[in-house]
Amino acid sequence: MSERKPPGVSFDSWTEKQIRDAETRGDFDRLPGAGRPLPREVEAAYDELWWVKRKMAREGLSVLPPTLALRKEAEDALLSALAAPSERAARKIVTDVNVKIRDMMFKPPPGPPLGMKPYDVEEVARQWRQRRAAQ
Repeated sequence: MSERKPPGVSFDSWTEKQIRDAETRGDFDRLPGAGRPLPREVEAAYDELWWVKRKMAREGLSVLPPTLALRKEAEDALLSALAAPSERAARKIVTDVNVKIRDMMFKPPPGPPLGMKPYDVEEVARQWRQRRAAQ
């Protein structure tokens, strides 16, 4: 549809002609979802960004404010540190996330406050040793 609309032709009739020509050429045949109704979320109220949310869910993306994303990353890092194969690896995981937490603490973040402080590496290492001994 790279043609320009000729002067003197209304957009409606020109658009309809473009659609008819595409149907005749078979451009609409074998499209994904052909013959099925469009999916609807009946239980949700109308949201004008529904298509953005659906695309992000399909792509596995999420958008969180930086402080909430760091909070999630810190919680995941703590779990990873406690399940690490060695104390050295556990210390490295905690130390790396502590750098990010300290950066966020000393810069005014956009969004809600972080509400966290760096983890105590020695305490995490002690917990790691206890878990390892219990296994």
